[in-house]
Amino acid sequence: MIPSNIKALILDMDGVIWKADAPIGDLPAIFKRIRERGLKFVFATNNGTKTPEEYKNKLSELGVEIDESQVVTSALGIAFMLSQKYPQGTKIFMIGEEGIKNALQEKGFEIVEITNAEEAEVVVMGIDRGINFQKIAEATLLVRAGKPFYITNTDRTFPTPRGEIPGSGAWVSIITTATGIEPIVAGKPFPYLMELSLERLGTKKEETLVVGDRLETDIQAGQSVGCPVAFVLSGVSTIEEAEKWNPKIDLIANDLAELVK
Repeated sequence: MIPSNIKALILDMDGVIWKADAPIGDLPAIFKRIRERGLKFVFATNNGTKTPEEYKNKLSELGVEIDESQVVTSALGIAFMLSQKYPQGTKIFMIGEEGIKNALQEKGFEIVEITNAEEAEVVVMGIDRGINFQKIAEATLLVRAGKPFYITNTDRTFPTPRGEIPGSGAWVSIITTATGIEPIVAGKPFPYLMELSLERLGTKKEETLVVGDRLETDIQAGQSVGCPVAFVLSGVSTIEEAEKWNPKIDLIANDLAELVK
């Protein structure tokens, strides 16, 4: 199904590779086929909860061996964005998990605790399964006070085997509702993760296929940088939505296995 001119893949994770911890299809066989076809690949995910090393280990447990450099997360994206604008040592109030925390600290930023949140110069937000009212309240106060507000992604939901649960965008909407201020977004559909992925692959955009399950993030991001796109039905968006999507989607498949067979 993949055209012969394609030399590399940019793969989403949630909804394409797995749902929560459940793999979608026979992943070892799928990636054996990808390698047999000589295709390079990277993973580009809006889910910044894990570090590249943790994603590498998770894939290894599922029978897929990769290098850490093949994982591009919205946490890496947001840390890079901030490093272009703020000096090392800038104090950040963060709502998120280890993936974001590690990425920010690697760029030399200081993460302030909730007890001294007032010292923060920037607010950063991503998925946080330990989120609570106090975190939301502190972030709201800071944003209302004029502190710059950055988020990893706007995904409203997160796919699991039982169905969709609130994603980063759902939690962010509480702060935007309370402040009337829209955040700066690092992840898809904005182009940064695509550009970083293309840089790591070393391929041209026209020969790199972006594969995703969510139209308004994965597909829109790929199209925004001029890459061909493939939509899979193993995640969030539906075939009915895909058929109405404009610009037209290049490829539609049930899942990654069907796409690469």
